[in-house]
Amino acid sequence: MFRGASAINLDTKGRIAIPKRYRETLHDEFHSQMVITIDVQSPCLLLYPLQEWQALEPKLMALSDVDPLQRAMKRMMLGYAHECELDGNGRLLLTPPLRTHAKLDKHAMLVGQLNKFELWDDAQWQQQVELSREAIQSEAFADNERLANFTL
Repeated sequence: MFRGASAINLDTKGRIAIPKRYRETLHDEFHSQMVITIDVQSPCLLLYPLQEWQALEPKLMALSDVDPLQRAMKRMMLGYAHECELDGNGRLLLTPPLRTHAKLDKHAMLVGQLNKFELWDDAQWQQQVELSREAIQSEAFADNERLANFTL
């Protein structure tokens, strides 16, 4: 579905234009409906087609309202969730709280993650790429059971 990294810009109103190569899929398969929320582990946003978000909602509903960690996860992901629709020019409006969380100003990277996108501030993305490269080159990579037999 969604793969690759695209350099994009925010306009003065806080909108991003989704690259053309994704627009047809988002329109035809998902009726241009999206949900944007924060990534609870990284300073980026997660952009889900509505159907993909709806598949995640039962998992969020199953989290406890009593356990502090589960409640925090639920609070953050649902509290920041913003349902929106691509406009006629393929743009999405990012709310100020979402832009603040991801430190988005002008230059950003939209990164495909198969069923969703990550949206990063460009400088934060460059740092993340370097951290990821270091992690992959570390011994922890070889010790990870799920990655031990991963081949390309």
